[in-house]
Amino acid sequence: MARIQTLAGEWFEPELPNRLLKIAGDIRDAGGRAFLVGGWVRDALLGKACRDYDIEVYDMAQDALVPILSKYGRTNLVGKAFGVIHLAMKGLSLDFSFPRTESKVGYGHRGFVVHTDEKLSFREAALRRDFTINAMGMELPELTLCDPYDGIGDLKTHTLRHVGPAFAEDSLRMLRGVQFASRFECTLAPETVELCRTLSLDDLSVERLFEEFKKWLLKPGRPSLGLRAFLDIRLHEYFPEIRPFEGSWDALGGILDKMAELRDSNEGGSAPLTDAQKMEFAFAALLAGSAGNSLKFLERITNEVHLLKVVPPLLETFRTLDPAIVHDAPALRRLAVKLGGLKLLCLLVKCAPRGFYACESTGGTDFAAVLDAKAREYGLLESAPQPFLTGKMLLDLGLKPGKQLGEIIKASFELQLDGKITGAEEAIAWARGII
Repeated sequence: MARIQTLAGEWFEPELPNRLLKIAGDIRDAGGRAFLVGGWVRDALLGKACRDYDIEVYDMAQDALVPILSKYGRTNLVGKAFGVIHLAMKGLSLDFSFPRTESKVGYGHRGFVVHTDEKLSFREAALRRDFTINAMGMELPELTLCDPYDGIGDLKTHTLRHVGPAFAEDSLRMLRGVQFASRFECTLAPETVELCRTLSLDDLSVERLFEEFKKWLLKPGRPSLGLRAFLDIRLHEYFPEIRPFEGSWDALGGILDKMAELRDSNEGGSAPLTDAQKMEFAFAALLAGSAGNSLKFLERITNEVHLLKVVPPLLETFRTLDPAIVHDAPALRRLAVKLGGLKLLCLLVKCAPRGFYACESTGGTDFAAVLDAKAREYGLLESAPQPFLTGKMLLDLGLKPGKQLGEIIKASFELQLDGKITGAEEAIAWARGII
């Protein structure tokens, strides 16, 4: 098994399928060269396991590669224009591509003409990559590093630097820089910042924008560094709905980093957040300074109904919450009904800067801790209260279907939220008394 030395100086044996190594050997025997490229190389140098294998084949024509790959599985030419061959094998699928150049000829992310050329050097082909840390390759099977633009140097200094002029041909790379800054704890090189400031996101689809925001907010990393890159390239001017928290971008960065810390933890043995809840929590943190503009921003970048439904009322509550509510069980129950449970609110309150809530009413105790404890005590953390009294119960009592059923259930539920009805039997007894 081939080993590589990580940036930390440790020896690392990356996971490589034996079939891939055999294929690379066959390619070499036929006069070609196979390189692992992109994220796999970057992650391996950081000592991280990666199973996303992208292979570029040099010095070999497409017609010569297909017979080699066909010995191992089913091949599919994904697109002749893009020079990508997909190989499907039992338990494994791989993509093989050829060195290529891209030319911007039209509007949007599809407006490119691709030219494949197996005689291109690795250095020439890597010019189309976005950042130097993604422009490295390792030749198989020995994993010999090929790094024409000093990506390893930029990895060491935590710098995101664009490879060349082709960077400007896809404006999405600005947002990719934001999410990479977060994920790999990097800052943008000054020349990359200047180039990004000349680009526009106007040609990008909603779907592409949303995907990059999700990677920034949901993948492991330091989202505050993504925010720094976001501000450096002045994307807050393109997305004016994203605002500093209480006038401070540093405070918003702190909220984002605390969100990332809490997002995957199971504090107090509570149930893990669902994928939908993680997304809601993350976007609420990003928009913590923008309560009144959150819906406008979300409508610009997504059609995800749950985000549009959950985030705005969550933020409104977060910004207007009175700490005295911890002494008001009926108010807490009604708040849980409004938000579908208090879990996301409790997490968001934990992200708030110290001193944001006036906490005299909690006797000096941390408000976030008291709120969480009360939500658990009243069973409001994971879900909202549900009415004890149901339509079926009222029908069993002899009532006829109609508007009156809903009115009785609503009145009973209000008493339940006030703590005056504490179970189904009490609800039925109360209903009998008014029928």
